[in-house]
Amino acid sequence: MFIAMNRFKVRPDATDTFEKIWLERESHLEGLPGFIEFQMLRGPAEEDHVLYASHTLWRSREDFTAWTKSEAFRAAHANAGQSKRAQVYLGPPKFEGFEVFQTVKASEQA
Repeated sequence: MFIAMNRFKVRPDATDTFEKIWLERESHLEGLPGFIEFQMLRGPAEEDHVLYASHTLWRSREDFTAWTKSEAFRAAHANAGQSKRAQVYLGPPKFEGFEVFQTVKASEQA
């Protein structure tokens, strides 16, 4: 499995706008080969920003890479540079990719 994450530093006064953008956007992920799950995470608040992270789970790094070269990727990111959105962030998102080498799951009795 492969986890693709982007960290976003969002201005404290723009968190509602940021969350609305993400809740209303079309992800174009459903039905893609290897796509498993997407989550948008809200993290800690600092003085100058609130940390958010997108978390996308893929069957493999190859499936993720294929998505980044697809029409679905271009469609999902078509409005990424809009000036309205630029006012929300403190800098560009930071991408992080991870290969899963261990998984521990809860037992069915838990």
